[in-house]
Amino acid sequence: MKPYKFEPYLKTTIWGGYQIAPFKGIYTAQPNIGESWEVSGVAGHESVAIERGLVDDIDVGLNLTQLIDKYKELLVGHKVYKKFGNKFPLLIKFIDSRQDLSVQVHPDDKLAMARHNCAGKTEMWYIIKSDVGAKIYAGLKKSITPEEYERLATMETEDGHSPMQDIIATHEAHQGDLYFLPAGRLHAIGAGNFLAEIQQTSDITYRVYDFGRKDAHGNPRELHIEEAKEAIDYQVWPEYRTSYDSTKPNSQLISCPYFNVNRVVVQVAAEIDFKVDSFVVVMCLWGEANINGVKVRQGETLLVPACENILYIFGNATFLTATM
Repeated sequence: MKPYKFEPYLKTTIWGGYQIAPFKGIYTAQPNIGESWEVSGVAGHESVAIERGLVDDIDVGLNLTQLIDKYKELLVGHKVYKKFGNKFPLLIKFIDSRQDLSVQVHPDDKLAMARHNCAGKTEMWYIIKSDVGAKIYAGLKKSITPEEYERLATMETEDGHSPMQDIIATHEAHQGDLYFLPAGRLHAIGAGNFLAEIQQTSDITYRVYDFGRKDAHGNPRELHIEEAKEAIDYQVWPEYRTSYDSTKPNSQLISCPYFNVNRVVVQVAAEIDFKVDSFVVVMCLWGEANINGVKVRQGETLLVPACENILYIFGNATFLTATM
């Protein structure tokens, strides 16, 4: 079983930019592309397998749910299939923020299951590039109670400034920065960031502040202030940016119950065995290479089946890898 390539789902957003298509080396007249869903099992937006250089490839045209149903644990791994069945557990994206995204929070598994009958949403961001002065908003910079949050979130803005902006930790964004965002952490991607996002398969978002922005019809965008109240982690943490060893060719970025992510830098050739009973998602951030017989270049993403998940890489490239 060779690695799979999928047709990206390009999503136009009110805050989206123009960098995703050039980064991926594709042409489209679609405006304001904020997200490219690279590997998705979200109902209605399941990734569809495309040509990957194989003769008479019988899997071209099948979506990710159909592929898992066809190959089961051979594709995703025994433990993953036993826990998730035909539902792919991760959603993999590139994101381009021309404007600030809304300040938002995601529920954890318990709250999401009770309210929406689905998984919660823990995620991570790896900044591929950022404009000078770009910001990342993540976490609280001072302690507040749920009642104080509700009061601040419902106060009127003055000159476009909301009291919510005074309690959210603000960080200068730089290429290579890493942010782990467990469910419950207030966060927003600031304008001028281009990044990779790896998250649980969930599309549940509670928006608590949107910088006074209007939608396409001139109306304020919907907020979810009451829903977010129970979801927010009100603890102040000493550090919100995640550190890692950027000097290593294979650096572990995140290890959590929902995903394990590494940054891999290859010059000429490498063999990588993660020693896990899991698929491997490979996001190419720079360069080009051949992985297990399939060519991949900047902006492309591969899904490597669990039964063939030792990576044999030839080329010069930088990747993010994600396993369960």
